[in-house]
Amino acid sequence: MNKKLKTGAALTAVGAAAAVNMIRAACFVPPKKESAKLEDERVNIERYTKNLSDAIKIKTISNLDESLVDWSRFDELHKLFEERYPLVYKTLTVENVGKASLLFTWQGKNPNLDPIALLGHQDVVPISEGTEKDWEHDPFGGEIADGYLWGRGALDMKNHLIGVLESVETLIEDGFEPERTVLLCFGHNEEIVASPDSGAKQISQLLESRGVKLDSVLDEGGAILPVKVPGVIDKNLAGIGIAEKGYCDFEVSISAKGGHSSDPPKHTALGQLADVIKDVENNQFKSEITPLVDDLIDKIGRNSSFLARNIFCNVPVLKPVIKKILSSIPASASFVRTTTAVTMAQGSPQANVLPQKASATVNFRIMPGMTIADVEEHLHKVIRNKKAEIRLIGGNEPSNISPTNSRAFKAIEDICYSMNNNNVVAPYLVMGGTDARNYQNICDNVYRYSPFLMDMNLIFTTHGTNERIDISSFHDGIAFFKRYIKTLASC
Repeated sequence: MNKKLKTGAALTAVGAAAAVNMIRAACFVPPKKESAKLEDERVNIERYTKNLSDAIKIKTISNLDESLVDWSRFDELHKLFEERYPLVYKTLTVENVGKASLLFTWQGKNPNLDPIALLGHQDVVPISEGTEKDWEHDPFGGEIADGYLWGRGALDMKNHLIGVLESVETLIEDGFEPERTVLLCFGHNEEIVASPDSGAKQISQLLESRGVKLDSVLDEGGAILPVKVPGVIDKNLAGIGIAEKGYCDFEVSISAKGGHSSDPPKHTALGQLADVIKDVENNQFKSEITPLVDDLIDKIGRNSSFLARNIFCNVPVLKPVIKKILSSIPASASFVRTTTAVTMAQGSPQANVLPQKASATVNFRIMPGMTIADVEEHLHKVIRNKKAEIRLIGGNEPSNISPTNSRAFKAIEDICYSMNNNNVVAPYLVMGGTDARNYQNICDNVYRYSPFLMDMNLIFTTHGTNERIDISSFHDGIAFFKRYIKTLASC
């Protein structure tokens, strides 16, 4: 075969491959969704906005040291609940659990049906010392400005908490009576990950002692995020958390003789600890494209432009490249591996004293499929200084993975699509921790989804400065809760 014929054959092969890929891309589309048209939901935006604003003004700050918690603030919040939502308190049974948690029971007509539970937590994190002046509005002012409601808890998660109460109050006003019992479970210390006295766990254990098995649990964790890349995709991604990472803290320490700083060794305990920290940071956990990440990429790919689908339809072949890219970006690395973060360090109590012990705290967020024991084994393996002491401070194992074929998941999915045909619903792994993990003992269908549309700029204010929520998201958020309860509690 001469050179011209070879070139022609090569071009023909390339053209055929491109044509085949274009056909694959044309077929790489989301399945058609038949969603029923929803009736408009009555939503009292004015009441919700007022109540959320006033709830933000109440400083329900939790603390690992419970002696530092101002419990009167929680009493104040409970009083607000009772005053602003009188039908909830008249219709539902309300129980105090633990220090300040609440359990509401809306009794269904059919006691043989397993209840559904909607979760929320009342506590918020404090304002970081020294950042108070960085806030554009008082962090506990509940102010409305520039289309937002500002303040600590606006996103995490008094918006969700008040939204649940608002939806139930409105449903009672509408005359709705649940066939299936509805539980509202409001913990008081979700933000204290290491708390041995979890309010959510106490509620869960109380329900378990009564023989309760839940049909489903809905908590925070997911949201609706605009995904806009010009020429590629313009959709809203509704992420439903079906699992969450585990959490653990390890203390790694080096002991030494100590003494006066005028007579130092070549490397103090702190100097030796620096090498230990480098060993830990330089040996990250292996990355993996899990089925959850696979599904998320697939959903985004099928809803992208035709040009982008020419790439996304080849994801199975491109997985090694995708994994490498995701692993190299800190913001996306957490989706594909157990993360390692050295967060605290201690040495000598005084500048002229050699440290007798230097220690660092390392925080890990653990992927499902791994355990805290695996993390400890990893530390022993990668730390070359075998004199280093490794001590587990505390933590929680990764959650179970909830199914995507349950009626609760399908209800969330159907409502999302029905409310906005520009929504793309996808299961995903929650990076942080939620109260939902405490209900695995009495429920297999545990989901994390907060139905408020918010862009990434707002997401990054959670636990940070200028936390705020877009007022335009209020109507659909409350309407979702109403539809969710009506769907799941009607049969």
